[in-house]
Amino acid sequence: MQRYGVREVQKLLHLPRSTIRALVDAGFVAPERGPRNAWLFSFQDLVVLRAAQTLAAANVPPRRITKSVRELRRHLPDAMPLSGLSICAVGDRVVVKERGTRWQAESGQYLLEFDGDPDTRSFDVLVRDEADTNPNAETWFEQALHQEGSDPAQAIDAYRHAILADPTLVDASINLGRLLHENGRLAEAERVYHEALETNVDEPVLLYNLGVLLEDMNRKAAAAEAYEHALRGDPTLADCHYNLALLYEELEKPREAIRHMAEYRKLTRKPR
Repeated sequence: MQRYGVREVQKLLHLPRSTIRALVDAGFVAPERGPRNAWLFSFQDLVVLRAAQTLAAANVPPRRITKSVRELRRHLPDAMPLSGLSICAVGDRVVVKERGTRWQAESGQYLLEFDGDPDTRSFDVLVRDEADTNPNAETWFEQALHQEGSDPAQAIDAYRHAILADPTLVDASINLGRLLHENGRLAEAERVYHEALETNVDEPVLLYNLGVLLEDMNRKAAAAEAYEHALRGDPTLADCHYNLALLYEELEKPREAIRHMAEYRKLTRKPR
């Protein structure tokens, strides 16, 4: 039976290493150990990892996720093309779509397929092979942009879909983190930023937003570090210099505060 290392899982499922570790720690999968104690995942592990992560992002209750993925593993074949499965939610049930059929994850019971089911709330979660691309990432992103003003909760959900479809879509992570921050969901926002930074390591705006968030969480030293990292990527971020100047004043570092305030004034000075 084929086994997949962590790097292969990251590449196949587009999941950051931190998410894989969190799902393993939560007990959703129990990979074998290979050479040098490295994790080795089975085909079923890959499907369960994607299902658990996606259902969590869609706010399915943890108990239902645990029960669903346990039964999902039991009903899965030993191997099949990864692109042959889709996980979705129908009402409050977790449903697997497999080669034109649908079955309920918790029971294995096959379901009838009706076009336009009124109770279907699917979230496109195809488990894909490396060659696949997801044309829906930009669509989810555009939908989220339109919903930000009228329905922030729906916008948050749409941004999560966009990121699941394409973790490299950095603007989706930036906007999702900002929305969560604005809605007081600070720990969630921090997690979004850190996961995005695993793919977009030196993205200045991500780092700047993380700095603002950490300041609001009263983690001033960490905020200063994030701001400095952002400025290494883009020294022209005037607001970043300004925030750092005020922060260094609070941290009783007057020399650094003066330097960043001078940079801010230089960047914002109007030409005569």
